[in-house]
Amino acid sequence: MNPVPEPVNPPDDVIRDVLAGMKRVAVVGLSARPDRASYGITRFLVGRGLEVVGVNPALDQDVLGLTIHAELTDVPGPVDVVDVFRRSDAVPAIVDQAIAIGARTIWLQEGVVHEDAATRARAAGLIVIQDRCLYKEWLRLING
Repeated sequence: MNPVPEPVNPPDDVIRDVLAGMKRVAVVGLSARPDRASYGITRFLVGRGLEVVGVNPALDQDVLGLTIHAELTDVPGPVDVVDVFRRSDAVPAIVDQAIAIGARTIWLQEGVVHEDAATRARAAGLIVIQDRCLYKEWLRLING
């Protein structure tokens, strides 16, 4: 059995620039459960003073004081980073929406990889980061 190839990611200086320059982040797959990574990372981002919007069609309540949108295309205004906490098979539709709203970066959390969708996103001009935790990368590259 062939090993799964490592996802193609930009170099650390590009990831550092994404982290340092982001002002508005859409968290796709935000959970209302405090024990979930999406909740903890959203809390971290809000605590850093970033504007964060949540995306989850299954939620009908605010989370961490944030309004939740059903779809990424429902988010008004510009989005710097789309942070994805969904399974890899959901990524193509999220990439299509990220392209449609003119997002700058799509960030797929640890364990989330979809190289075909990533190739489409790159062709549309987005920076693509896969299989990396935004929080861990922040600690490594910004607060390291």
